[in-house]
Amino acid sequence: MRGQSEALTAPLEIEDYGVQPMDDASPPKWHLAHTSWFFETFLLRPFLEGYEPYHPAYEHLFNSYYNGVGRPFPRPRRGHLSRPTVAEVMEYRRYVDEAMLRLLDATFTAELPEEARSEVIRRTTLGLHHEQQHQELLITDLKYNFGHNPLAPVYSAPVSGLTAAPDAEDGGLDFTSYAGGLVEIGVDPQAEAHAFHFDNESPAHPVYIAPYSLANRVVTCAEYLAFMADGGYRTPSLWLSDGWAWVNEAGIEAPLYWTRREDEWWEYRLAGAAPVDDRLPVTHVSAYEADAFARWAGYRLPTEAEWEAAATAAPVTGNFADSGRFHPAMAGTKDSPQQLFGDVWEWTASAYGPYPGYTAPVGTIGEYNGKFMANQLVLKGGSCATPADHIRPSYRNFFYPPDRWQFTGIRLAKDDH
Repeated sequence: MRGQSEALTAPLEIEDYGVQPMDDASPPKWHLAHTSWFFETFLLRPFLEGYEPYHPAYEHLFNSYYNGVGRPFPRPRRGHLSRPTVAEVMEYRRYVDEAMLRLLDATFTAELPEEARSEVIRRTTLGLHHEQQHQELLITDLKYNFGHNPLAPVYSAPVSGLTAAPDAEDGGLDFTSYAGGLVEIGVDPQAEAHAFHFDNESPAHPVYIAPYSLANRVVTCAEYLAFMADGGYRTPSLWLSDGWAWVNEAGIEAPLYWTRREDEWWEYRLAGAAPVDDRLPVTHVSAYEADAFARWAGYRLPTEAEWEAAATAAPVTGNFADSGRFHPAMAGTKDSPQQLFGDVWEWTASAYGPYPGYTAPVGTIGEYNGKFMANQLVLKGGSCATPADHIRPSYRNFFYPPDRWQFTGIRLAKDDH
């Protein structure tokens, strides 16, 4: 897991490591350091006897938002740090990895007390999943940097299979009906065989859902272009009030990374700039855009519970970061719901909040998810930048409605009467 983070930075030049293109996106160097800071702060300091921190200032420099640890270095200024150098950050990673191996040796040879051993295993597992989250952020933050560079730099070469053959046709938009009723969503942490999950995914609880239908695939660029051509960005009745204000204040007229070249729309991909492909999923749209499109199309966005109830029985397969494409791929022509996992994070209409009975973990590590449960929306399913073994039906991603630098997309839903 630790090696994968460094493998993702292998295509970069040294100049790429320190760039912070916006407040919400961090430089690659920071991601590499922060994920090491996590292990140092929550495992090595409290559990490894005699551990000496690599540098006394790193606790401040690479703290993301854990106020219980101390005052974090301001997020918008992460790109101001020319030092430590990339070489020093890589050495920091090696230093932490070697210390973690010593700690795990002590854990599995029973040198630690039993209570400490179980906590080390729990926090190490959390730290590895935390690193996977930052692997995805590393890709999306880098895309924001490259995607706003007039040179349209190439991060990775195009991978075959991104699109189907030139004569391939979309199977058309269809809907799958679900009976609804009383369903259970979330994860039961007491279940005997439950896999890892973040605290915000539990506890499992019943939710009543009215009969509904989900689209068999996510919305394509062709469908979104039709929305744009029909004046979607100029029709206030399609937009939530905050969304209409956002569109006008920011001058939004297309998804992020789309630019007009004469009479054709182009988009930036991590393989370079290319004409917008009608058949591919539209991505990098905000919740406001997703909601406006759904309203224009005569449908709505699914709720979190509707999405999860439909996805629970589906295989967790799709176009993930492991493919090396780093861009959504065309759907097949199957009748059942496709692209539930991978390709694009799917906006839901559900606010991100605590499940009934939720309690944040005790201590500073409890700041991981709970304190963000306000003013954000839930997204489901993962994307083409998500590691394949990181996602599951219960996974809850969350972003603010205007956010769109992640690979975000749209799946339509409707009520069944």
